[in-house]
Amino acid sequence: MAFSTETQPGVATGAQPETRGFVFNHSMLRVKDPAVSLDFYTRVMGMRLLRKLDFPEMKFSLFFLARLEEGEAVPEDAGERTAWTFSQRGILELTHNWGTESQPDFKYHDGNAQPQGFGHICFSVPDLAAAIAWFDSNDVPYVKRPEQGKMKDVAFIKDPDGYWIEILQPSLVKALGQS
Repeated sequence: MAFSTETQPGVATGAQPETRGFVFNHSMLRVKDPAVSLDFYTRVMGMRLLRKLDFPEMKFSLFFLARLEEGEAVPEDAGERTAWTFSQRGILELTHNWGTESQPDFKYHDGNAQPQGFGHICFSVPDLAAAIAWFDSNDVPYVKRPEQGKMKDVAFIKDPDGYWIEILQPSLVKALGQS
């Protein structure tokens, strides 16, 4: 029998038929300065900007990014690309409320300061050591390096707004959480 789900209190044993076709599409982070955040996520993390949507009446913009596979076909037509973007998995939405970039002391809560809430997003990488060298060469700040703490082979870096990003190599975390 194929794997369906781990069993824990509160876990439904199967997906309800009414949820067939549901796709976890994106997570959203608010950013102070889109140019700084877009540079980080496109240059340092290798993501591509799929779509920018502006809402002048509400004074904000949305930027949808994804880590595309080499040669992956994305529609050129803006409307088709918007629909395609909202059908994908693993999209990062950056929300910019206009004017925050010019407020020197403005800062969003990163979710890890008290009171805690949101924790982090995660990127898996094919080679953790190479990723760490890349982050070091780009002066990316760390919360935790892979050799630090009790959870080895897992790093946490910070994006320009202070949000935490977990970095892991899947082949190195097979025993994670097992005593």
